[in-house]
Amino acid sequence: MEHTTTEGGMTLFGQTSITGDFSDKAKIVLHCGDTHDFLATIPDETFKLIITSPPYNLGKSYETKTSIEKYLESHVDAIDDLVRLLKPDGSLCWQVGNFVDKSEVFPLDVFYYKLFKERGLKLRNRIIWHFEHGLHCSKRFSGRYETILWFTKSDHYVFNLDRVRVPSKYPGKTFYKGKNHGKPSGNPLGKNPSDLWKTVERDWDQGVWEIPNVKANHPEKTIHPCQFPIELVERCVIALTNEGDWILDPYSGVGSTLIAGIRHSRRVTGVDKEKKYIQLAKARIKSFFDGNLRIRPLGKPVFQPTGREKVSQMPIEWEK
Repeated sequence: MEHTTTEGGMTLFGQTSITGDFSDKAKIVLHCGDTHDFLATIPDETFKLIITSPPYNLGKSYETKTSIEKYLESHVDAIDDLVRLLKPDGSLCWQVGNFVDKSEVFPLDVFYYKLFKERGLKLRNRIIWHFEHGLHCSKRFSGRYETILWFTKSDHYVFNLDRVRVPSKYPGKTFYKGKNHGKPSGNPLGKNPSDLWKTVERDWDQGVWEIPNVKANHPEKTIHPCQFPIELVERCVIALTNEGDWILDPYSGVGSTLIAGIRHSRRVTGVDKEKKYIQLAKARIKSFFDGNLRIRPLGKPVFQPTGREKVSQMPIEWEK
């Protein structure tokens, strides 16, 4: 596989291949097998960013139903591995939704917070990922969000603020008292410096990320029933890592995290127990390098109907 991608002048991918076993000399590692067994083969403090959406194991069609207590217990060993593998200045982003049983909601991020906190991690943001489409409810309001818990291992961590600044709305604002009275109170670089992050900066400030979930009409849709949008991962990759850093997705599915990392000159590792997903992830990575992979652009506004579309008009039967 031949490809060259650059960011800031750095070339990371030339003659590139996907390897199944972890090696610090590799660029792309994709392993088919048990997550805990695979992570045991990787040296301590390897990854700058660990980001994933763990399998829920709570009754979804592609998983085995179990209790919340047993479900959390099943992830303890993997979480211990992830804490061990995270660099001292690294970040862990854990994306989960809600478990619903007989219309009672159990917010999984609340249960996970305790597990990570007990292991010394520090919560920096509880980011709300909002989307417009999903299953409609009849006994409660329809769920339209999931949560990303952003933890760090220490108080010294990568956060590329200057890479996400935009021009300030009031650059002429000054301090109104103290020794700096009358001087500019903002940052000369702006609120947050790349056009790429204009929408992202607004979302980050508000703590609400407006990104479509991967449903039938999404350009990235595959056979996977619960798929990460690449854009969701890219935002974390750009802000929380630098070129050449290692990124891990311990439940990598069809490889969206890996593709997000590769796009921005990061080294990537993924593992999944499902062979069909590993094969599809490899195919998607190859399509990316060949220039054929359909990806929703980072920061693209969410589509708003004009009212001229048939599906956005009131049915005649309802008008009667």
